[in-house]
Amino acid sequence: MRTTRRSFLRLVGAGAAAATVRLDAPPAFAQAGHPVKLGVLTIRAGIAAPVGAAGLRGTEWWLERVNRAGGILGRPVQLVVEEESNPKDTVERYRKLVLQDKVEAVLGGISTGVTLALGPVAEDLGTPWLSWDGTTQKGVEETMPNPRWAFKSVDNEVEAIVAGMLTARHFKGIKTVAGIGNDYSYGHDCWQAYQAVLKRYTPDVKFVLELFPKLGVTDFTSHLAAIQQSRADLLMCSFWSGDATIILKQAAAVDLFKTMKGAFTTAGGVHDSLKKNFTPEGLLLGYNTMYFDDPKGSALLKQFVREYKAKYAEYPPYECDHAYFCAESYKAAVEKAAAGSTKWPEKATVVRALEGIEVESLSGRRSWREDHVHMCNFYQGITTHKNPYDFVTIDPVEVVSTKVAMKPAGTKLFDWINSWKI
Repeated sequence: MRTTRRSFLRLVGAGAAAATVRLDAPPAFAQAGHPVKLGVLTIRAGIAAPVGAAGLRGTEWWLERVNRAGGILGRPVQLVVEEESNPKDTVERYRKLVLQDKVEAVLGGISTGVTLALGPVAEDLGTPWLSWDGTTQKGVEETMPNPRWAFKSVDNEVEAIVAGMLTARHFKGIKTVAGIGNDYSYGHDCWQAYQAVLKRYTPDVKFVLELFPKLGVTDFTSHLAAIQQSRADLLMCSFWSGDATIILKQAAAVDLFKTMKGAFTTAGGVHDSLKKNFTPEGLLLGYNTMYFDDPKGSALLKQFVREYKAKYAEYPPYECDHAYFCAESYKAAVEKAAAGSTKWPEKATVVRALEGIEVESLSGRRSWREDHVHMCNFYQGITTHKNPYDFVTIDPVEVVSTKVAMKPAGTKLFDWINSWKI
């Protein structure tokens, strides 16, 4: 067809209009059709499965909200989920997520026994890793004080430190204490820290028994017999998953808490299972960083609890909060790193944006400390049956910040505790 002057002008005008549309279009990263892929490592089998399931559910709830609102910088988010199991296999799955699945970041990691191995791999592969609950501590010592790519959970011993403070407040007159925890880093760290803190508040206290069954053990008959024989005034237990429920059932069968007090530093992680018929009133119970029934909880928390209960017929534990925080802080860091640009930010730029960033999580405002450690609040209190549920809740609700209950960056745990002015 012959091009006339009039048709040429029409073509020029159409081209100009198209150019205007392109100039006014969203930034380049929003036009990309492919999703932002985030890896997730979670425990889905064994005694810790309830905790892993909660973390994944919290992440999926975040995903639905974010994608409904347009994704991250206009790109939809896709989760690539792998299993956390033993250190060797989990490291291989982490490598797969980064090298084969090409994820932008990896979220998750619960057991410090596993995440100790993940930390160095995250540094080698140069992809952000945001841990839900695992640290890179060996004992109470930090093995990675200055990571670049690894972002870690609060120090293992924080809930034991809070419990030590609250034991002194709520159980005055305690003279002897027995302890039981799992035989790996977390159990030992908690017991050491709890002893150090309680000794600062109650110098005359004596620790008469320590027991460390292997993680996964479900028969505590002999352990409970030893605890009874110790005639301790109080039992401190750092079990955090299904074993907490099991030991409370078995303790009820021998009337353990008719003669002694109890401090269960983290059993609130499986709070739905702590039924009133075997979980007594008067125990100190810890919920880690989120208490589902917080009377001062935000609208975000209330919505999450309501929707979680409707979907899963149970109430959410703290792992949901860790998981939500990691995902939400990653999103905020990407948006911060991309400010004023039309390009998707480099991973290294996102990591710099994560340092010190603060976001709204399910439990309230949470942040990353400059050394890549969570900052947040911890919830503990005294168990009560006075509630509309078939399981125990706490009253009063004690809220303690990691600004108070976690050693500052670069300090030694016991030097820090010993420096307290009581």
